[in-house]
Amino acid sequence: MESILSIIQIILSVLIVIAILLQQTSAGFDGALGGGGSDSGITTTRRGLEKVLFYTTMVLGVLLIITSILALVA
Repeated sequence: MESILSIIQIILSVLIVIAILLQQTSAGFDGALGGGGSDSGITTTRRGLEKVLFYTTMVLGVLLIITSILALVA
């Protein structure tokens, strides 16, 4: 049981890293070049693939927390 939970945790961790790396942020080069930022007054909403990646990351994070708690109990 513990080895199965460990394997699931490793898989979930890798999937979370991939999901986070695939997400795009608008603060990347804008902040480095001195433009944009949070005070620009422009707000964007997540749409399409960006929204799916956001919710996928959240679900994977919750699943990782649940499997971690199960591993502590087992």
